[in-house]
Amino acid sequence: MATATKAEPLIEKGRQPSSFMQKRVASIDALRGFDMFWIAGGETIIHAIYKVWPGAVTHGLRVQFEHVPWAGFHFYDLIFPLFVFVVGAVLPFSLTRRKEEGADRKHIYRHIVQRFLLLFLFGLIYNRLLDFDIHNLRIPGVLQRIAIAYLFAALVVMWFGIRGQAIVAGGILIAYWLVIKLVPFPGFPAGTLTPEHNLAGYLDHLIIPFKYCCYPGGDNEGLLSSFTPISTCLMGVMAGHWLRSTKFSPTRKVQGLAAAGVASLFIAWLWSFNFPIIKNVWTSTFVLWAGGWSLLLLALFYWIIDVKGWQRWSFFFKVIGMNAITIYLVDRFFHFSIITDVFIHGLLPLFGTYQPLVWSCSVVFTMWLFLYFLYRQKIFLRV
Repeated sequence: MATATKAEPLIEKGRQPSSFMQKRVASIDALRGFDMFWIAGGETIIHAIYKVWPGAVTHGLRVQFEHVPWAGFHFYDLIFPLFVFVVGAVLPFSLTRRKEEGADRKHIYRHIVQRFLLLFLFGLIYNRLLDFDIHNLRIPGVLQRIAIAYLFAALVVMWFGIRGQAIVAGGILIAYWLVIKLVPFPGFPAGTLTPEHNLAGYLDHLIIPFKYCCYPGGDNEGLLSSFTPISTCLMGVMAGHWLRSTKFSPTRKVQGLAAAGVASLFIAWLWSFNFPIIKNVWTSTFVLWAGGWSLLLLALFYWIIDVKGWQRWSFFFKVIGMNAITIYLVDRFFHFSIITDVFIHGLLPLFGTYQPLVWSCSVVFTMWLFLYFLYRQKIFLRV
């Protein structure tokens, strides 16, 4: 998600993406598309499979596509941090490269701020800013959190070298842990971490206007818990540096990503006995656990697509990944089921008990055709 030149429009049409996009490893776009596929309706296919073939196996699969209420981790809890991770993985191919080429730093900072503001604005629009019901407008949100993580991660990339970036990422995780463990809040001792009562939720209710509670205690894109996603983004930055390096062979890069992923999972598991893995407040252990799986997925995608050269299968995901923000926003305000119903309403009875699965697949395919049209027309919403 980047803008290549000063005159580049918000919506690109009729040309290829910017130069750094062409130099970037293909697996990053595919991984972003894989991630967005589940947000844009892929999870409905899993739920439909359970409806068609109910059983222990399909039930277990369906559960993985539901968020854990509090402590713990399901596959569906990976979707958000994986996207933030991928945002970070792109930065070495854009900001670092431009720094090395001697680009004007003021120009780079201007673009960083511009992207932050656009993402935050899109997040408010997603929260129905255009309804002009300001009193009930939710300020936090998914895109807003991505915007904050991107802004601070990009600034860290601009200010520090690779070692400094790693230190900042780790320092944020340790600082967040210490704050949660050592800072009490009215009526509760330090370290209280329940769905109903925790420091992050307390600050959400105290500071964030126009309250919107996503879990009993607060907002799961709240204020305090928006700091650790910066570390998630910086983990992606570290992975991007590793992939961009010319010192190692592609096979060595796969091994390094996989080893880092396993190490991250192990550290998160050990730490979780003291600091649980909780997505709603984005605990430090959640960062490491989700980051570990993100590293392993990137290693897998990089090995299959960039090392082995098996790319054709990933085209489906690439089409989604090239317009990730587009589909996220469009899916909020327009239901692809409307178009789908026009074409298959009369055919559904023919599929009998398989109707839920056919319907879900058809809606997702309609969404993909919309993105494919944009792809063929070279229309990309760039932020």
